[in-house]
Amino acid sequence: MSDQTTNLHRRRFMSKAGTLAAGSFFIHPIAKALHLRENPAAKLRVALVGTGIRGTSMFGRSVVEDYPNEVEFVGLSDINEGRLAYGKQYIGADCPTFIDFDEMMATVKPDVLIVTTMDSTHDQFIIKGLEAGANVITEKPMTTDEVKCQNILDAERRTGKQVIVTFNYRYSPHRQKIYELLHEGAIGKVTSVDFHWYLDTDHGTSYFRRWHGYRDKGGTLLVHKSTHHFDLLNWWLDSDPAEVFAYGKLEFYGKNGPFRSTNCRPCPHKDDCDFYWDITKSKRLMDLYVANEEYDGYLRDGCVYREDIDIYDKMAVQIRYMNDVQVSYSLTTYSPYEGYRIAFNGTEGRLEAWIKERQPWEVEPADELRLTKNFGETEIITIPHSGGGHGGGDVRLKDKLFKDPDMADPYRQSAGTRDGAMSILIGIAARKSIETNQPVHISDLVDIKLQAKRPKG
Repeated sequence: MSDQTTNLHRRRFMSKAGTLAAGSFFIHPIAKALHLRENPAAKLRVALVGTGIRGTSMFGRSVVEDYPNEVEFVGLSDINEGRLAYGKQYIGADCPTFIDFDEMMATVKPDVLIVTTMDSTHDQFIIKGLEAGANVITEKPMTTDEVKCQNILDAERRTGKQVIVTFNYRYSPHRQKIYELLHEGAIGKVTSVDFHWYLDTDHGTSYFRRWHGYRDKGGTLLVHKSTHHFDLLNWWLDSDPAEVFAYGKLEFYGKNGPFRSTNCRPCPHKDDCDFYWDITKSKRLMDLYVANEEYDGYLRDGCVYREDIDIYDKMAVQIRYMNDVQVSYSLTTYSPYEGYRIAFNGTEGRLEAWIKERQPWEVEPADELRLTKNFGETEIITIPHSGGGHGGGDVRLKDKLFKDPDMADPYRQSAGTRDGAMSILIGIAARKSIETNQPVHISDLVDIKLQAKRPKG
């Protein structure tokens, strides 16, 4: 077949597929896979690539412990053989391990592949997993640039398999309550949003110690971290982002520091550095990372003042949505406290919240939403804080993935590639805007048809 004919067929296919993608008709792929199996009562056969902290805990050990009747690990893969060996022991999985990912997929043929590798490599494992006949669960962000994003969309369309992006923030009770109130019309038509996220000098600093401090690995925090926040906006507003303009700068960490070293352990400035961090106090991190530095040279306690850090530590983003909602968003990475402020302005009122991370001494934490009607009174809505990570979202997400994928999804919390794409494309567009000092149109990045209101599905 000629290149011209191939391209013609591709355009026709993409046109049809693009319409489906635009419709966002998302059938939970794990539920679909279970229904199609010869023995539906059999356990879900799962393989995992990436045995770092997230892979071994959130999607490793806790899955083995909490879903023994639903899930069977059939393979683990990582390029760091020491970390892979430790990961198998920590997870408690009785399955083979593979340095060679392709060998794992060919050998164990899993129903589902879980991808928890470095962000910049997500695309290659997602695509290979789809092509090997598996549905894929991937950690956020789905990937780190628009080319890789388009490649994932193409692979999903081509293979007929599906990708789930794990947006656990959607599942926390107070964020679900925000969704309910907005979709009930509690403040009328939403017109604008003020959204400001604060990372403290513990959590925020941790990104600059790790590989996340390099844009070629994590895409900057506008992609790695803010993808959570942008997905929440897309979900709450039920519309696609259209245009982005942003500012960003590295002014606190990296080359701005008064001194530096390679990492904290050998640093001669321990007594003078506010950010000195003693990794030796964590047996878990010592066993997972420090004991295995010899295989890949990765230093988990990297200096936050390394000169080659090239991401932003303060960011401000303006987003215009297809439904004309305007959003002002910011991310600060060196705040004295952790949490976020958000306010939705509507034609009939305002919904706002100041959510701070729970402190250890708070026995019965709760989140509050403030609903004020135009010309009316203010109502304080209290939402008890669920146990578990990400405000209780982690447990609820995993229950949906592994225990009952058929469960009703009235709040549309399950997320596929379209959702994954829309969240990262805001961050990618913001990064491009900072670099060019120009607004960026989402429609110029990938072939998804943008819509003012996401269709039901």
